[in-house]
Amino acid sequence: MTEATRQQQIMEKLRQERDELRLQMRLGKAELKEEWEVLERKWEHLEGRMADVAGEAREASKGIGAAFGVLTDELAEAYRRIRGKLH
Repeated sequence: MTEATRQQQIMEKLRQERDELRLQMRLGKAELKEEWEVLERKWEHLEGRMADVAGEAREASKGIGAAFGVLTDELAEAYRRIRGKLH
């Protein structure tokens, strides 16, 4: 599995989690809405970075790989936390 494929799989998993939570947030708790807005800005940043990586040479994207891991881990943990608060 290539690094790009692995990153795409991670993004797809996070996208699905985000979509499910977005629906629950519409019906959910008001106090979580502010936290959600912060996460949405991080998601938009991540998607922008992924678009940049897709257009760059493989060597140039290695440095972004570490940042990708940190940001996706942060988003995944925050999504788990929000899901726990919604239930």
